Amino acid sequence: MAHVETVSLGMWTRAGARDEADNENGLAHLLEHMAFKGTRNRSAFEIAAEIEAAGGDMNASTSMETTAYYARVLRNDWQLAFEVISDIVMNPVFAADDLALEKGVILQEIAAAQDTPDDLVFDLVQNLAWPDHSLGRDILGTPATVKKFSADNLAAYRARHYTGSRMVLSAAGRIDHDALVEAAHERLSGIEHGEGTSRTTPDYSGGDAARKRPLDQVHQVMAFSTPGYHDDDVYGIHLLASILGGGMSSRLFQEVRERRGLCYSTFAHVSAFADTGLMQVYAGTAPDTAAEFCKVATDVLLASTQDIEQAELDRARAQLKASLVMSLESPSSRADQIARQYLAYGKVPEVADILAKVDAVTTDDVKRLASATFSGTSLSRAAVGDTSLLAQGDELAARFA
Repeated sequence: MAHVETVSLGMWTRAGARDEADNENGLAHLLEHMAFKGTRNRSAFEIAAEIEAAGGDMNASTSMETTAYYARVLRNDWQLAFEVISDIVMNPVFAADDLALEKGVILQEIAAAQDTPDDLVFDLVQNLAWPDHSLGRDILGTPATVKKFSADNLAAYRARHYTGSRMVLSAAGRIDHDALVEAAHERLSGIEHGEGTSRTTPDYSGGDAARKRPLDQVHQVMAFSTPGYHDDDVYGIHLLASILGGGMSSRLFQEVRERRGLCYSTFAHVSAFADTGLMQVYAGTAPDTAAEFCKVATDVLLASTQDIEQAELDRARAQLKASLVMSLESPSSRADQIARQYLAYGKVPEVADILAKVDAVTTDDVKRLASATFSGTSLSRAAVGDTSLLAQGDELAARFA
């Protein structure tokens, strides 16, 4: 990206929370945290100070399917950023004192999530969807699992997953590709190739869960099984989500907020994984209107199985295409995108090819996907707040079944 003065770079690994064994819930996230606590070459302070002395910033993230370590710096400092990133990925030290402290930090992170109802409700509904699979568990883990993790657990998980066949070095911005390749040969040659990721596909379940909390709002999510990102229907299902709840012109926003005033925030979105996905419909309402939202939202979702207007598909298509193209203008977003695409598909698709697949979706495709998603399906519904007046989960599920 010759027009910018910065570089974003990092290392992405095809290993996340879904790659944990039953007794490892939260381990991938803890490993990400511990990478910044010190290496064989740098203390935790030195890791932060070197990047910040150059005016840059550094972070990491753990998702269900990937873990990423990345930095953003001015273009002349990319080699420093790569040196530090490669050091924390290649040479972490899991000191006992640091591990004890960081587990305490994560316990507070878990507590914060439990105190945030519009985060908690999504964790609950994902567990309902896939109760017997790692995709249904919280990325942060539980207090019980986090407390028992040891340095040996971290080292074993890292050895199992942090191998060359599962890792991508990605950069975007004012950087020369050949120079990055040369630096990678110098610093990353010690990584073993390893084996590819072996994953099991979860069975979708469904169900109802409520957490009573003394809140002014009821936060609720209805969720439905959808295709994964290797399925060609993934573009259509994203367009369906946008039509239903992707903006101020969406069906849910217009019906639930504008016409009835039932809530401030409502939306629909899709979480897509390699082999499965989940469409989630959210709203935060007053306790005495929570049941009405359920009825209205159900009507809106089921209506999409019968009729999709060309104009609303065109709006959704424009939103999706603009979101993709706009993200490519940010070096950080582009580095992240090409890394995840390579891990997912073994290549970085041309933007024109992706846009063509979005353009190819028809109203009939969207109606077909709406029927597959909402008709004769099992509903997952989670709610947090004063749920005493909420519609019964079995009655709601019967509308879809």
